[in-house]
Amino acid sequence: MTPRKGRPDDRVGAPFVLALAFSESPTPAGHGAVVICNIVMTRNPSIWSVFAALLACLAAAAAGPQQRQDLDREFQAAVAQYDSGHYAEAAAKLENLVREAPESFEVHELLGLVYSAQSQDAKANEHLMKAVHLKPDSAPARTNLAANFARLGKFELAEEQFKKAVELEPRSFDTNHNLGESYVRSGKVAAAAPFLEKAQQINPSSYDNGYDLSLAYIQISRLAEARRLIQDLLKRKNTAELHNLLGEVEEKDGKFVPAANEYEIAAHMDPSESNLFDWGSELLLHRTLGPAVEVFQQASDRYPASQRLMIGLGMALYARGNYDDAVKSLLKAADLNPSDPGCYLFLSKAYDSSPSQADEVIQRFRRFAELQPQNSRALYYYAMSLWKGKRAQDSSLDLHQIESLLKNSLALDPKLAEAHLQLGNLYSDQNKYSGAIPEYLHALGLNPDLADAHYRLGQAYVRTGEKGRAQEQFQVYQRIREQHLADLDKQRAEIRQFVYSAKDSPSAKP
Repeated sequence: MTPRKGRPDDRVGAPFVLALAFSESPTPAGHGAVVICNIVMTRNPSIWSVFAALLACLAAAAAGPQQRQDLDREFQAAVAQYDSGHYAEAAAKLENLVREAPESFEVHELLGLVYSAQSQDAKANEHLMKAVHLKPDSAPARTNLAANFARLGKFELAEEQFKKAVELEPRSFDTNHNLGESYVRSGKVAAAAPFLEKAQQINPSSYDNGYDLSLAYIQISRLAEARRLIQDLLKRKNTAELHNLLGEVEEKDGKFVPAANEYEIAAHMDPSESNLFDWGSELLLHRTLGPAVEVFQQASDRYPASQRLMIGLGMALYARGNYDDAVKSLLKAADLNPSDPGCYLFLSKAYDSSPSQADEVIQRFRRFAELQPQNSRALYYYAMSLWKGKRAQDSSLDLHQIESLLKNSLALDPKLAEAHLQLGNLYSDQNKYSGAIPEYLHALGLNPDLADAHYRLGQAYVRTGEKGRAQEQFQVYQRIREQHLADLDKQRAEIRQFVYSAKDSPSAKP
């Protein structure tokens, strides 16, 4: 489950955001106190009345009236500095005050908030823990400490504090929302749902909570509830991200047409790289190839630095049979991020059907192999790029180099069935059937559905006089080919794997 699009997430523990609010205080009635609000509250106007609080804190020290007034002014000055974003100045004043009033809940809480605003989370933790110790029944204080733990990466401790905040205020939107978010961040989506549900019941108009609850429903396959909630949120706030999320619901529910429609609406409302990719991918997944090509073409024109859009365009062109154009698009994708293996599988397939751009393709695969010499597929792709399209005609073709690359690829990954198949083919083309047959058998041991391996093994058996075995292999080959959709299903699986991995990978985005 990923955070809502557009939500700040640049620090550990995001989206926990510290702000200011009021809560009840151990000071006399009618006097406010500085606290840090939970992660969903917005910043309130500063109306600070803390003289009585400081008076109580300093009474034991028998401070005189003038000293108490001076300290009160210092505290209010610190509040003003914090309000205006002058955190260093606020910290300096509060560091002096905490020495004068070491048992003041308000001073420790505000100092913790100031340090947090400066991203000094370790220093903040000391004072936020002290504030909780001084006022253990304060849900906001527990929430502040939890948010700080989250930013420090101490998620179990954060979860513990969020739980205590819920125990203190079980009917609070904030405490339920925060605990739900904490579970989400820990990957405990099923545990998050009840608390996000409770928060939504308390405040049905909350957009962020509703969005996150919808995400949780999707993750735990409660699609009907996710659909109803998103549709309700759309009535309150019609946004592109909600339409995109509804598209995800419909896609997971197997409803392609409604999914494509929602992704299209989202892309028209907000033609972001992400929304355009989702729309084009949905069309590609379900082989609506003409519109998919059009969407990816326009999207890649708008976002020329997006590798995944360029790959999507190449895949759509390849699926439609435009192999030359597919190769061109995938070459561009390879140049956008030469070390990313995402495009090379599809470039290899497109090149297999359109070897006319051999020199450019070989150059890309050579570069990929040089960048990733320990990547078995990089070596395999390079070997195949050298071999394809000019196996018999090119006198400069170095079969020993190709054999070496395939063997090195298998040394890195002995389970790469395609490499065994192609090494067998290389031997067969040189009439080395004693070497080819074991490679075909290796390939079929790893993947018995490789139709070409059965066919080439049958041919090798014919050449070695084993006609009975050859006939068995030809029969298996024919049976696999008669399934018709096997190749199409494989292509769909490869497309689906690319789409889902590209959606989940921030590095794929420009």
